[in-house]
Amino acid sequence: MRRIHPEFAYQSRELGVQIEDTLGEPPDRKNYAKVVKSLIGEFTKGTEIDDVNLLSFALVEYLIFVDPAGLLAQSKQYDLGDAGKALKMVACNDEDATKALSHVFNQNPELARKAIITAFLFKNNHRWLDEDNSLDSLKKEEDEGDEDEDELTSGQDFEHLFDSRGDDNV
Repeated sequence: MRRIHPEFAYQSRELGVQIEDTLGEPPDRKNYAKVVKSLIGEFTKGTEIDDVNLLSFALVEYLIFVDPAGLLAQSKQYDLGDAGKALKMVACNDEDATKALSHVFNQNPELARKAIITAFLFKNNHRWLDEDNSLDSLKKEEDEGDEDEDELTSGQDFEHLFDSRGDDNV
């Protein structure tokens, strides 16, 4: 399992929440399909929507990940990456989704790269680890670096703690 950039982890989790919210309870696949189709239509028309999650939401069901290892490697950096390479690592199984992705890529290649990687991470959440910033994890990391730093045990040399001249300082 690999660590990924925290922003990609966040975007992937948010994509999951967005999909769940759109599906509703009980899941309404027709409503979900209408929302996805509408988003793809907007991206294809060229509507400027500079939102990673909305683009990944629109494309996630249509993307085929040709190079998973390459996409995972690209997920280590959020703001740095090769959009052209990322685009070559996927294919679309829908004509409208392909048009939408191409149009966004031509207008904003970095947005397309981030959306592709976010969709990949969402679909392949078993391949990566999120950074653990819990209190327990941070305390464990802190404790690992403090080995015997401030603790004195019996038999340890204490001479360095006292003045070498003793009571002659008067």
